Amino acid sequence: MVCGCFWGMVGPVEGVAADPTYLDVSVPPGRRKALPVETTRHASAYVFAGSGRFLDASGPMPVRTDFVGEAPPADYADNRSLVLFDRDDEVTVQAGPEGTRFLLVSGQPLEEPVAWHGPIVMNTQEQLREAFAELQRGTFLTAR
Repeated sequence: MVCGCFWGMVGPVEGVAADPTYLDVSVPPGRRKALPVETTRHASAYVFAGSGRFLDASGPMPVRTDFVGEAPPADYADNRSLVLFDRDDEVTVQAGPEGTRFLLVSGQPLEEPVAWHGPIVMNTQEQLREAFAELQRGTFLTAR
């Protein structure tokens, strides 16, 4: 665990606005694992090894970060896939034949608008334009 609280254990990083929990989860081949997620939180799983089917969650949506071609089934996720979940109380994964390993991240929704383009995420389109202008000037993310 990197941060947050899970099964009575507390991670070393705390005090972030969304109160996130980061879990490194491994599931052996063919096994099933259910992990609780508080109903007030949103969650996502980033698969970085193996594959599996994410079950019993509200609206899992896999987003292949490098996928080309026909999309896999809605609940299937393999290496380099991101699965997004809405609020629910449990995330269940059925590991594929080679098992699976993923980072499960959950946190309180910030309830803020999101503007995203490429590697930059801000709250408004105007903030995005300003960030890209700063990036071109070489002043993006410098000490102020």
